[in-house]
Amino acid sequence: MVRVRFPPSPTGYMHIGNVRTALFNYLYARKNKGKFILRIEDTDKERSKKEYEDDIINGLKWLGLDWDEGPDIGGPFGPYRQSERLDIYYSYINKLLNESKAYYCFCSEEELEKDREEALKKGLMPKYSRRCRNLTKEQIQEKLDKGIKPVVRFKTPLNGEIIVKDLIRGDLTFPLENLDDFVILRSDGIPTYNFAVVIDDALMRITDVIRGEDHLHGNTPRQILIYNALNFNIPNFAHLPMILGEDHTKLSKRHGSVSLKDYENDGYLPEALVNYMGLLGFSPENKEKEFFSLKELISEFNLKNLSKSNAIFSSSKLKWLNHKYIEMTDNEKLTELIKKYVNDEYIVSSEWLKDAVRLLKEHIFVLSDINNILNDIFNPLPLDNEKIVFLKEQKNLLNEFLIGLENLNQWNENEILNLIRDTGKKLGIKGKNLYYPLRIVVSHKEEGFEIYVYIYLIGKDETKKRIMEVINS
Repeated sequence: MVRVRFPPSPTGYMHIGNVRTALFNYLYARKNKGKFILRIEDTDKERSKKEYEDDIINGLKWLGLDWDEGPDIGGPFGPYRQSERLDIYYSYINKLLNESKAYYCFCSEEELEKDREEALKKGLMPKYSRRCRNLTKEQIQEKLDKGIKPVVRFKTPLNGEIIVKDLIRGDLTFPLENLDDFVILRSDGIPTYNFAVVIDDALMRITDVIRGEDHLHGNTPRQILIYNALNFNIPNFAHLPMILGEDHTKLSKRHGSVSLKDYENDGYLPEALVNYMGLLGFSPENKEKEFFSLKELISEFNLKNLSKSNAIFSSSKLKWLNHKYIEMTDNEKLTELIKKYVNDEYIVSSEWLKDAVRLLKEHIFVLSDINNILNDIFNPLPLDNEKIVFLKEQKNLLNEFLIGLENLNQWNENEILNLIRDTGKKLGIKGKNLYYPLRIVVSHKEEGFEIYVYIYLIGKDETKKRIMEVINS
């Protein structure tokens, strides 16, 4: 059975790169009737926080990605937090030490830095000198008796090669002479990422490791060494292309929001985000189709259709897609979704809000746009002198419209539009000569959405007030 995992570190809010990795693992698991496991890698004591773990869990739920095993629901291969698995790691550290596949290293930071500087001076790639690799038992005990806290290093073979069989890139060869004896247990008793992840993946029976290509050169060869040393089965590896900004640099805050929480707070719909991220580096069979539900992405997903090239993240494309999802959303549902984004001061009534959503949805790209739109409607900038002079020349039109407004019994956008047209017929005015002055006097702007929508939303009294202010000025 296919078993994949999403193992984030709770050292910050879940970011957009995490989303793509989680989504692709989820799609692969569901497509293959397998298991999707959530594992929290919280061995960084200083930076790991409960609020970040909660953010990861809430973010996955918001996206609609459910998991089969995890820290909140348990499972047969737990615990699912690394901080709760330390005894497990120690047992395998001891196994490697006893089999002379790992060793204690007592080198100080000063010694390591000096080695690094000397290597750089010689034009060599800095790596550990292996000075502690062949210490005798007596030498080790002497240093331990002095209270020196060692790290544990993996004893990397001095020659040979590691072949990474990558499902996206094919076979990649890494000469062992380029790898040093890397640390697997820090002096504070915390295992390093490369060690802990191998133990977790092996014991949790992970069959496929799908993650970013930033792991490919630095981590994967070292992890395979540990798999081999412990006689564990090596999982399949698939290293996803990097996500870059539109300027082809690593995605960061300068390209817009990178935190999933920011996207939710801005008012992106999870369906739109899943749709967009699901196609970031993945090419479905139907290349003309743009809109995919999560169920459709599961059906389409195939590792063979993943790109080897970096994926370009476009904020504008995501916003456009979100806008389309907003337009496709049922008005009742959209009203419920948008409520938490609307300032209470703007809500005339619940029925009014439903109408506002119905009339304005084509102008909303993210749900939080609603406040900017309503602020423009209820708090327009003051008219400048030039516009006031222009409007005074339109007194016949404004007065006639006021009379019709007073006599209007039904208040809906259709009746208001008919009133505007009837006023134009009475005065022999049409087109821009009719609509432009009314737009200026009501919205104080030269362009925007339909003027009858403005009038309907601000109400009869406010419309009369804005017209009278110009007439009486």
